[in-house]
Amino acid sequence: MLSRRRLRAAGVVQGVGFRPFVHQLATALTLTGHVGNDSAGVFIEVEGASAALDAFEAALRNNPPPLARIEQVLVEEIPALGETRFRIVESAARPGARTLVSPDIAVCEDCLREMADPADRRHRYPFINCTHCGPRYTLIRDTPYDRPATTMADFPLCEDCAREYADPANRRYHAQPIACPRCGPQLWLADAQGAVLCREDAALQAAQAALRAGRIVAVKGLGGFHLACDATNAAAVSALRTRKGRQGKPFALMVADLDAARRVVEVDAEAARLLGGLERPIVVLPRNAAGGVCDDVAPGQNTLGVMLPYTPLHHLLLAGMGPLVMTSGNRSETPILTDNAAALAGLADIADVFLLHNREIQVACDDSVVRVFEGHELPIRRARGYAPFPVRLPRKVPPLLAVGGELKAAFCLAEGGHAFLSQHLGDMERLETLEAFERAVAHLQRLFRITPEAVVVDRHPGYFSSRWARGLGLPVIDVQHHHAHIAALMAEHGLSGERPVLGLALDGTGYGEDGAVWGGEALIVDAAGARRAGQLAYVPLAGGDAAVLRPYRMALAHLRAADVAWDEDLPCVAACPPPERGVLRQQLERGINVVPTSSAGRLFDAVASALGICQRASYDAQPAIELEAHAALDDAGPAYPFDLHGADPVRIDAAPMWRALVADLRAGLSVGQMSARFHRGFVAAWGALAQRLCRAEGIGVVALSGGVFQNTLLLGRMTRSLRAAGLDVLVHRQVPPNDGGLALGQIAVAARYP
Repeated sequence: MLSRRRLRAAGVVQGVGFRPFVHQLATALTLTGHVGNDSAGVFIEVEGASAALDAFEAALRNNPPPLARIEQVLVEEIPALGETRFRIVESAARPGARTLVSPDIAVCEDCLREMADPADRRHRYPFINCTHCGPRYTLIRDTPYDRPATTMADFPLCEDCAREYADPANRRYHAQPIACPRCGPQLWLADAQGAVLCREDAALQAAQAALRAGRIVAVKGLGGFHLACDATNAAAVSALRTRKGRQGKPFALMVADLDAARRVVEVDAEAARLLGGLERPIVVLPRNAAGGVCDDVAPGQNTLGVMLPYTPLHHLLLAGMGPLVMTSGNRSETPILTDNAAALAGLADIADVFLLHNREIQVACDDSVVRVFEGHELPIRRARGYAPFPVRLPRKVPPLLAVGGELKAAFCLAEGGHAFLSQHLGDMERLETLEAFERAVAHLQRLFRITPEAVVVDRHPGYFSSRWARGLGLPVIDVQHHHAHIAALMAEHGLSGERPVLGLALDGTGYGEDGAVWGGEALIVDAAGARRAGQLAYVPLAGGDAAVLRPYRMALAHLRAADVAWDEDLPCVAACPPPERGVLRQQLERGINVVPTSSAGRLFDAVASALGICQRASYDAQPAIELEAHAALDDAGPAYPFDLHGADPVRIDAAPMWRALVADLRAGLSVGQMSARFHRGFVAAWGALAQRLCRAEGIGVVALSGGVFQNTLLLGRMTRSLRAAGLDVLVHRQVPPNDGGLALGQIAVAARYP
């Protein structure tokens, strides 16, 4: 007797080969019916013997296509129709429904083999792809995910591609970006004025020759432009820094394969998995000094950010080449460029030549950045390969938009059980970033059919993101910065706040409940809210951003708070010009343009300055990053002392640490020893505080969030210390600990949990 079932699969089930998989599975089990896409996912009807239907359902749930992520399969029995075949039907739109969208996927091995085969019609074609790989998010205009709703609608299929596209047995069946040299995007090399120099394979070879000659090449990639140069050529790297206006911030590298990666960085098993995975992020790894990469690629650091090619174009460009700098195609602190004309206009005085193509980039999406921690990835920048895949929320939420913070901007749209965190968009201090932010919000709202009922902002009154959000005409919910950090971590771990956790929120700047600049906070967080139970003791921050850009100002403020004289033999004192020193002394004595701060980030800056590591910061967190690099060189000796005193909140006082550090500095200890002793003392102080508060509050879980926890040396010591005390520790796995994850926490708080 025939039975018929209607199934609905939700999750990432479009653009991942799901329909041909269903067709092949049903055909193999001698089932009839149909499968199709709509705005909510994939709909299926199958008819046949009950045993075959059971086998079909089991395979669907347990062995889906490798790129699919099934979140739910709903099944109902319906009357049999007596059909004679299984069909793939046209896609349909369902008002108000949504489906998940796949991130962009690195080119697969099958496509690479075809691209390398002289007998294949796609030999050396830089836009080869199939159902199992290639662009997704960066070319989708709308859902359901079909070619007319992507930027590939501009390329009518040739007969051969149309035949592959229509054949359910073909690897390219309904691969929406399908293309070949006859009908797909084309490649050319242009000079800085836009004049075409050569096309197709000749363009690739000419670009490689330019790189070997020490020239800078702008490369149009998947989610935007890169600026590339030879990473072993000091003059080329220096020229790129000068032209781009990027002083000390490290450049990312792209290398041809894992063997090439091992020549420039230390690659363990987890790093190899991340480098070669579908997402292909930039992975920050310990530097191999013998790798030949010039020092100016990442000055002052013992790590390099390395990625492998993820598009066929990158594979062709890297073939036979050494490591290349592959940095975002923009001017420093502006959004990545995606359009040919805009790139030619904006990068003409940076790049010598431009490797261009005519496939439109719908969504700007920079490279993701991760570190490896305890055998897992620690996100630093979440973008290509990860966005816009959602975080599953522990409870359903109403339609909300959260706009994040000011730096490392990323927003979050949420409804029901999904929180869609946008790709990294940059710092919101520039008009260009705000405009890119607006475009990205509009696109994700359209893509996921979410119309927010309220907007969530950081409590800081001066943030551009908050001011923009307040102009939307929606109800506004403001959330304290560090509460959002801990709530983001809880949300990604599926905690609803029914039981409290102790959150250690350590970062550079956040607007505090008392109007001070917070950044070293111990918060008791549950579904009812957050309560400050501990902090770094306040010191005066004079001059706002001036103290961030000139860390010696923060060091002098800390020395004064610790009653340590500003003697000329101290590097931070010598770095501060005497006239500025006099003005700063008056500011601190009279409280002029001074605000108290508990910032852990500013403490790290101050120590880096005191040790002579960094006196002027050219990019965010530079002093702390370089301080970590020195600590890794020499890890011996006693920890510097910190004091704990007071209650509600308990305060961590750094004054004893400063006195010990200055004594060691004058005794001639190495910078590495002193940096390591500071790290150990900092961990010991926060560990002691956490244990005291957890005992007093009956808490067994500690959540570590905030930008300071990008420091894996610190993070490792902190987690080991807390676990040794019998506490469970939460660290980030899905969203960054920095402000790039803030919007997720804002959603969680606004929805009244945690």
